[in-house]
Amino acid sequence: MSMSENRLFRFSKPQWLNSTNTRTAGVYIAGGLFSFGFFFFIDAATYSKSAKNGSDVHIMFVDWIPSICSALGMLVVNSIEKNKLSADSFSYSGNSVAWKARLVLFLGFALMAGGLAGSMAVMTMKYIVPQYPFPTLYFGVANVIANGLIMLSSIVLWICQNMEDDYTYNLAL
Repeated sequence: MSMSENRLFRFSKPQWLNSTNTRTAGVYIAGGLFSFGFFFFIDAATYSKSAKNGSDVHIMFVDWIPSICSALGMLVVNSIEKNKLSADSFSYSGNSVAWKARLVLFLGFALMAGGLAGSMAVMTMKYIVPQYPFPTLYFGVANVIANGLIMLSSIVLWICQNMEDDYTYNLAL
């Protein structure tokens, strides 16, 4: 079988996806998304405690829990290397390394998805159901935007860090 018969899709992957500049740009984009995510949330948290906030509603610890879950999920997902997901039991010490890596990766994505769902639940229960006007509703919207951007930055960073390059050497002892 030739390489073209082994492919899943009809079109091949563009060559610019394998460059180190693309990988570096992806890492910077992921960092920017993460920064913007936390900027939205910190902005809402500081605005809720300022004198310009015209309501009695403030961002409390329950609003921080989804962002903490998303940030922990990002750490877990990006600590897994892509080559360990398909590892055989002979390539690493110990048995079922691939199964353990897949489980940890699933738990990381579950933390991020739980953070995003938690931020939507907090926005709905704390801001939409009591029908607060938009300056106060922004606290919940900023929480959802922050968790969505953290999740997106984690996916971009994981893909960019695990891109295969033709010029990368894998040295194993």
